Formats: sequence, C-alpha cells, structure tokens
Amino acid sequence: MRTVKSSRPSVASEENDNLRVILSSDHAGVEIRKLIFQRLQDEGWQCNDIGPEDLESVDYPVFGRAAAEKVATGEYRFGVIFCGTGQGIMMAANKVTGIRCGVCSEVLSAHLIRAHNDANMLSLGARLITAEQAWEIVEAFLTTEFDGDRHHRRVNMIEGVSKDQNRRPRTKS
Repeated sequence: MRTVKSSRPSVASEENDNLRVILSSDHAGVEIRKLIFQRLQDEGWQCNDIGPEDLESVDYPVFGRAAAEKVATGEYRFGVIFCGTGQGIMMAANKVTGIRCGVCSEVLSAHLIRAHNDANMLSLGARLITAEQAWEIVEAFLTTEFDGDRHHRRVNMIEGVSKDQNRRPRTKS
C-alpha cells in the first residue's frame, strides 16, 4: 500500500476558526467515531461530536445530513462521518448543496479527495477498517491542502451539477 503524507504541518496548530471539524455517525460508527473524536481533541483540533451517543439503531441519513449542513454553512470547515460501510451516510451528506464527501478506506484516497476534489467531508466504513486505519485516513484528509490549479475547474464543474439540478423543472412521471 502506498501512503502519502502531506508535507504541511498539522493545521490543528494554526489559530483559525475555519478549521473546525464536526463528527457524526449512525449506530455502527459510534465507537470508532468516539475514538477519533478523542484523538482529534488530543491533537488540538477544534471539533464537535453530534452523536448519536449509544449503539441503539438510528437512521444514517439524519446524522449525515446534520453534519453536512453544518459544513455547508461554513460553521465547520470539515466533516468526518461514519456508518457501517461509509456509503449510505456519504450519499446523504452529498445531497446537501456545497458538500463534496467521499468514502475512503486507505490513506491515498483521503489525500487525493482533498488534493484534487477539495472534499470538505470524509466518510468512513466503521465495519471495514480499524480505529488505527481510521485515524491515519482522517489525519491524511485533514492535513492535505487542495492543489488548486487545473482542479479548480473540475470542482466548479461538480458544483455546477447541483446548480443545474436545482434549476431544472421537475416533471411528473
């Protein structure tokens, strides 16, 4: 496996309120989310955990959307969300305009969704990776800068898809 580390020091040490992180999950992600939250706090990140608190079954779209809306408004710079596979909660988050969320199971993908796609949310499959793998992926995601240049055009194209969808008249089938 190829690992990519940013040459940039941890942004947690920078004094910038725009570098806050929000975490959320469904019931499958509670334990790993709490571990990552504690690790982020230990590393000096400004972060908030919006639950759920226990392992009782909950609906991942509710928690994915809640975190995504806080990122979309700018209250948080980044969001990290968890469900069993990372897929369902990611789909819910991506329905919120302005969110670019990807599921990652290894460090290289986390690095690339930040560097090339300017992703503002990361989704992880709590049933697919260990807590240590999750930490490495989160760390890569949060410490990688957007490369800009040719990628700006592509990110703008992604954002344009949402705008086009919102303008298109809805028809009954």
